[in-house]
Amino acid sequence: MTATIRFRSLFRNTSEWPRYQDAEETMSDHQVVGKIGRVTGAVRPGKAGEVMIPVRGGSEAFLARCDGDVSIAVGARVVVVEYHPPRTVIVEIVS
Repeated sequence: MTATIRFRSLFRNTSEWPRYQDAEETMSDHQVVGKIGRVTGAVRPGKAGEVMIPVRGGSEAFLARCDGDVSIAVGARVVVVEYHPPRTVIVEIVS
């Protein structure tokens, strides 16, 4: 409670409050579609896995799904074909 009061006292008018961006707006400058990533948690049909994708000067973890009946093992290289905010991607194996 005290922190909130101190924060609000810095900005007397609510129009001066810092603006927070939503996830979709934040990622718009850092497109993930078309990026090559690496699977860190197996992606199976109907189940989400995990991939590391290079964005914003580093690598970030995203939940990953694949279309069809394809299983993708840990360590496989994948390409992102769709992005669903805030942190889910549809991937395909890179041939």
